[in-house]
Amino acid sequence: GVVLSTMAMITNWMSQTLPSLVGLNTTKLTAATGGTLDRSTGVLPTNPEESWQVYSSAQDSEGRCICTVVAPQQTMCSRDARTKQLRQLLEKVQNMSQSIEVLDRRTQRDLQYVEKMENQMRGLESKFKQVEESHKQHLARQFKAIKAKMEELRPLIPVLEEYKADAKLVLQFKEEVQNLTSVLNELQEEIGAYDYEELQNRVSNLEERLRACMQKLACGKLTGISDPITIKTSGSRFGSWMTDPLAPEGENKVWYMDSYHNNRFVREYKSMADFMNTDNFTSHRLPHPWSGTGQVVYNGSIYFNKYQSHIIIRFDLKTETILKTRSLDYAGYNNMYHYAWGGHSDIDLMVDENGLWAVYATNQNAGNIVISKLDPNTLQSLQTWNTSYPKRSAGEAFIICGTLYVTNGYSGGTKVHYAYQTNASTYEYIDIPFQNKYSHISMLDYNPKDRALYAWNNGHQILYNVTLFHVIRSDEL
Repeated sequence: GVVLSTMAMITNWMSQTLPSLVGLNTTKLTAATGGTLDRSTGVLPTNPEESWQVYSSAQDSEGRCICTVVAPQQTMCSRDARTKQLRQLLEKVQNMSQSIEVLDRRTQRDLQYVEKMENQMRGLESKFKQVEESHKQHLARQFKAIKAKMEELRPLIPVLEEYKADAKLVLQFKEEVQNLTSVLNELQEEIGAYDYEELQNRVSNLEERLRACMQKLACGKLTGISDPITIKTSGSRFGSWMTDPLAPEGENKVWYMDSYHNNRFVREYKSMADFMNTDNFTSHRLPHPWSGTGQVVYNGSIYFNKYQSHIIIRFDLKTETILKTRSLDYAGYNNMYHYAWGGHSDIDLMVDENGLWAVYATNQNAGNIVISKLDPNTLQSLQTWNTSYPKRSAGEAFIICGTLYVTNGYSGGTKVHYAYQTNASTYEYIDIPFQNKYSHISMLDYNPKDRALYAWNNGHQILYNVTLFHVIRSDEL
């Protein structure tokens, strides 16, 4: 009946709501920004009592970047959130209690009516037995009329039994709600009651601080690389593919360049979905063939190394014209200082949160890696750093937040094991393994918008999600 349905609904609601009151000492907040990946790795913070700590730049299944903030345990945020939840819970219990009172009155009224009917039915049943025993004293028509009336009333008997059972359930409910209300009142007294507007203001303030925290998440130290996500299988063993980190909002074109030399044609796909599922693309013909796989698309232009030279070209993809050409002084080219896999990979162009970079080697630096920060408009070298890492020994390299990360190889088991920080002109040896799924990586570049590594792995276009570690003190929020 109605009461049984109400009982199921209330029981289900109670089972879902009450567990949320467990664990009031830790605040854990998650915020989302734009992104592309659905896998994550995390690095746990060390001293959550001392400071806010933010870790993981992972993404969810809907394509949003997920950043997790672990706050100090002794904060008012959790108390505010729990108090608000308790207040809402109490209101629901009060509303439920009123509904049960109405249901109780209605049930008691119906019960009285049915009990009255029961007495009438018992009397009719007794009378009917008398009629059957002394049928000679009554006419057959009267006998049939009484019997028909009895048949009409007989189905009411099980209804009466249901009302009796439901009435007991309502009484049980009243007792349970009274007990629950008492417990919730005690909890609220222990936690402390706050004005609703005050709670709203505190939540808004926390959201603002979280947004400020998110702005600081653009940079961090690389601590993990996810398993690879294969986007497509196409092209030759070597090549490059990318998206523009400065593309307008809502635009997600994919650029695709097969092979490492003697090619001028760049494919443009309208979206990642088109790239994954179709062969619909627009072809752009470059004025010169490119060298290696170190090209990048940045703010509507493609930057590439002209074949068999140390010349860098900026080519506007919309107007299909050269905007700037400049030589990269002293840079080795034509397989002089390539990565370990070869392929004319002497000059590797990259972008990160700070802009455009060139990674190469020179005779002056004994073939070791040189890093130059470039002006994206003029291609002029703004600042240069000489490292002590031999470029021919590097598998591949990429830059995140001004730090150059170098892999130990391009085939088999692969890991990031060298990092050079341009902001401090220092380096360190690290050990961050990642899966080389198809055994030959010929391109590995970071995209600061997606916070992902784009890779060309033996004719497969794949993505890696990266985990960046951040420590943000409470006073920075």
